[in-house]
Amino acid sequence: MRLVAADGEHLRTTKAASGPPDELWLELLREGLTFDLRGLAPGAACPAPEIAHRLDLAPIAGNVAFESLVIAPGPHLSGGERSMPVLKGMLALARDLTQHFDDLQAVYWEPSRSAIGRRFFESVVTAWLEGGAFPALGLTAFEEAPDGALQTVGLDLWIDQELRIEPPLATDKVAGTRLGVRLINHLVIVGGLDQSERIMAPDGTRLVMQASRNSQFIRVRRE
Repeated sequence: MRLVAADGEHLRTTKAASGPPDELWLELLREGLTFDLRGLAPGAACPAPEIAHRLDLAPIAGNVAFESLVIAPGPHLSGGERSMPVLKGMLALARDLTQHFDDLQAVYWEPSRSAIGRRFFESVVTAWLEGGAFPALGLTAFEEAPDGALQTVGLDLWIDQELRIEPPLATDKVAGTRLGVRLINHLVIVGGLDQSERIMAPDGTRLVMQASRNSQFIRVRRE
């Protein structure tokens, strides 16, 4: 996870822990879990992320300087990086930092290649941590497949599967995305799907969700 900051001078004043000569980092503790914050000056800068999706974030002007800091699970969490407590802890920590540092402009979530504006990120992650819906827009993204289907990017981090909304359900991209957001929340709660399940769309259409033969996708089609 990356925090994208304008200039970043206010973040640079923080005292860093010891590390390699070309890198400065902080160990951050949240609810008994430790995370590393890397990319602090005057150490080596973190490379800029490749942004494929933007949410509540205007295009960055060419003459504006930005830099990124990286939050990652600490060494003692090795092997458990994808567990729900660790992922939630990392997102909660990023949310906390957006509330304390005005220089932060966005949070970049690598699994979905998404840059999320700080206010939107703070809002949806806080709602989720307090028992609300999973922040599907941002922690996952939707891309159009060659055949016109809508397919998620980044959902496999959470459930080891991606969601695929088949044509003609995906013809209306806005409606297809709304449906996908509702289904993602359900799938994250139940932990994925290994068989078929019949559901009702908001407009009353009967749908079928079914795992693909290789279980990598959950396909959604009309019954």
